[in-house]
Amino acid sequence: MTDLIYTINSWVWGPVMLCLILGTGIYLSIGLRFMTLRRIPAAFGFLFRGGRSGDGEISPFGALMTALSATIGTGNIAGVATAIAIGGPGALFWMWLAALFGIATKYAEAVLAVHYREHDAAGHYKGGPMYYIRNGLGPRWYWLAFLFAVFGALAGFGIANTVQSNSVSQVLETSFGIEPLITGLVLAALVATVILGGIRRIAHVTSVLVPFMAVAYLLAGLVLIALNISELPDAVVTIVSSAFTGHAAGGGFAGATLLLALRMGVARGIFSNEAGLGSAPIAHAAAQTNDPVRQGTIAMLGTFIDTLVVCSITGLAIVMMGVMETGETGANLTRMAFGRGVAGGEWVVTFGLCLFAFTTMIGWSYYGERCVVFLVGERGVLPFRLLWVAAIPFGTVGDLDLVWVIADTLNACMAFPNLAALLLLSPVVFRLTREYLADPNHR
Repeated sequence: MTDLIYTINSWVWGPVMLCLILGTGIYLSIGLRFMTLRRIPAAFGFLFRGGRSGDGEISPFGALMTALSATIGTGNIAGVATAIAIGGPGALFWMWLAALFGIATKYAEAVLAVHYREHDAAGHYKGGPMYYIRNGLGPRWYWLAFLFAVFGALAGFGIANTVQSNSVSQVLETSFGIEPLITGLVLAALVATVILGGIRRIAHVTSVLVPFMAVAYLLAGLVLIALNISELPDAVVTIVSSAFTGHAAGGGFAGATLLLALRMGVARGIFSNEAGLGSAPIAHAAAQTNDPVRQGTIAMLGTFIDTLVVCSITGLAIVMMGVMETGETGANLTRMAFGRGVAGGEWVVTFGLCLFAFTTMIGWSYYGERCVVFLVGERGVLPFRLLWVAAIPFGTVGDLDLVWVIADTLNACMAFPNLAALLLLSPVVFRLTREYLADPNHR
């Protein structure tokens, strides 16, 4: 079974998927005339001004925080480290490149999610790829929406449940000698107290925790870089050069080919920022707004913050501190880098990982729940929540490498139907954007 999973993973994350993810982002960026990059300052303006601008369940800020709670997780700490450990420092370069185009992908997802969302008799809003596939492409494409919902309901148990608890248990066992199963049981109890309250409680918790944890981690990373600023130029050169040569400086990763660096960079980047997976638009569909383009502009900040800011801090710390040759991987590699670079840095990583993983678990529970609702209706909500909580302890006793590859495989299964829908519905995204920008009040 393990061999079969690795075989499937090598296929779904092969050249076809890499071209599809990068190609979709490039196509959307060109079609939008790189508006997404030019309007990043405007996006922060929308975010900080806040306030609701239409119907929905949570504020636009709350929607972004919920989406970020799901994306800023172990992928930013353990995922980046794994990518560099396997693919060499060049993986970080490809992660950056994929994120630049992924900003347009995330924008398009949120625009379509708000444009095609639905609400039930109780006034609850629901949306995401399964809805914009069904409502935008028509009944004959229902099978594609069905596939996304199935993969989305299953993928969360890998990407945001067992992977998260596995990484937390690993770092807590290393730091404090805590038994993994105990970690899993505590996490399960904490997650249950939040997700049983639904999207409003999730948004409330993440609106407090996400800004706090992101700022704390970034400050620690910036202090590390400032204290070791002399290492920064060489680190950047190493990252860029190894992206094209497939080798790390000093020959430390002689087996890391160009394709492996590209594959690990894109795969771990998508694992981290989820641009193209179709997960974040499920949260943005619940935002209190009647303007798809405005919410899409806010949504694209998720990729910018997650990869170009948070992941960059992790990657630079690892390369600058020269810990790649230690043989460590995952969260322990990042912990070692921060520990070398700044006093007490390892504890920042330990604490950050726990918070990141916790918020990812609660954010992704909503994604999986909405997929289940699309498939079987509201009667599936409580069973899904209970199963979600019950699965957390199992992740703490699993093999990290196998858990990662299962999560990677399920990511790709989600991405295929979503990316196909984005390409087919791209004319709608382009039209809505042109109409929005043609209004003098929006320029």
